[in-house]
Amino acid sequence: MALRAGTEDKRKVYLAVGLGVVMLLLLGRFLWQTFGPSSPPPAAPPTVATAPASNPQTEAPAASASYDSSGPSSTGQPHAHEALKVASSALDPTLHPEIMRQAESLEYTGSGRNIFSFFSAPPTIPKAVAPARPIPVNTAPPPPPPPPPINLRFYGYAAEKDGKKQIFLLQGEDIFIASEGDVVDRRYRVAKIAATSVQVEDLPYHDTQTLPLMQ
Repeated sequence: MALRAGTEDKRKVYLAVGLGVVMLLLLGRFLWQTFGPSSPPPAAPPTVATAPASNPQTEAPAASASYDSSGPSSTGQPHAHEALKVASSALDPTLHPEIMRQAESLEYTGSGRNIFSFFSAPPTIPKAVAPARPIPVNTAPPPPPPPPPINLRFYGYAAEKDGKKQIFLLQGEDIFIASEGDVVDRRYRVAKIAATSVQVEDLPYHDTQTLPLMQ
C-alpha cells in the first residue's frame, strides 16, 4: 500500500509539472503575439504576364509583307531590290544642252530686282511725297471800322474881357455855344479852341478831330 501511494504521488507530481509547462508555453506565446514585434505583411502573389491574344487580321499583312531575298515572295509581288532597280532605271542622268540653252535664253520680265543676275540694279523706291501744307486761314478778328466824321461845323467864336473864348457850332439847324471842356449834344467835348480851328473829341470812339473855321 505504501509503494502504491508513493507511485500515485509521483504521477500527480509529473502531471502537475506537465500542466505547468504547457501553461507557461501558452502564456509565453500569448505575450509574444501581444507585445512582440509586428509580423511583416504577407508577400503579394507573383503576377503572371499573359501574352496578348493574337489577331489574325493584323498578322496577315505582316506575313504578306515578308519576302525572301533569294527568290520571289509567296504573294507573287516583286522584291524590294527589284523595285529599287525599276525606280533607278526611270531616272535619266544625261545632260541635255538644248534644254539648258533654252533656260538660259529666257529674259527676266519682272518689275523687281532679278536675283539671278549680278548686274541687276535694285528697284528704285519712290520717295514719299510730302502732303501739301494747308493755306493758313486768317482767324484774327477784322479791325474795327474807322470812327465816323464829327457832324459839327465851326462857324465863329467870341472872346470875353477875361480872355475866355466861346465857339459857335452848327449841327443841321441847331446852334451850340460852348467853351473848352464843355460837352455838346451829350457826345462831343470841346478840347481846344484856336483862332481858326477847334479840336473836338468824339467820346464814344475816343477820337479827336480838328474842325476848321468856316469862311
